[in-house]
Amino acid sequence: MASNLKPTLAYIILYVQDVAKSVDFYSKAFGFTVRRLDDSNRWGELVSGETTIALTPIHQHETEDLTGVVQTPSSNRERNPIEICIDYSDVDAAYQRAVENGAAEVSRPEGKEWNQKVGYVRDIDGMVVRMGSHVNHPKQS
Repeated sequence: MASNLKPTLAYIILYVQDVAKSVDFYSKAFGFTVRRLDDSNRWGELVSGETTIALTPIHQHETEDLTGVVQTPSSNRERNPIEICIDYSDVDAAYQRAVENGAAEVSRPEGKEWNQKVGYVRDIDGMVVRMGSHVNHPKQS
């Protein structure tokens, strides 16, 4: 019976200091379309193909008691245990737009041995965002 269950990744949720500010930042810096920002500014959604990027406040009494307090890096020498990876056909132009719109430079785009161009920035909450060209991987059987 369980073999009929096919998962679909519905959301990636980013915990941020200011939802409205982060929704605006991600729209301008990375080119995402805003799907919604609720009137309370406690939930925002960005269109990202089949998976929605959602933003919600880092401190929430609704979930902190249930799942614990969200931990954030204390400096740029630390990072979250997850990063956002965004594909672009023109990584250099996308990187430049992100930086011009408030992303902090980490590593300018460069070619990698696996035939991908990759650059890194930090968003306004310090989260690492990887910007790269699409890589075609062989199909798994």
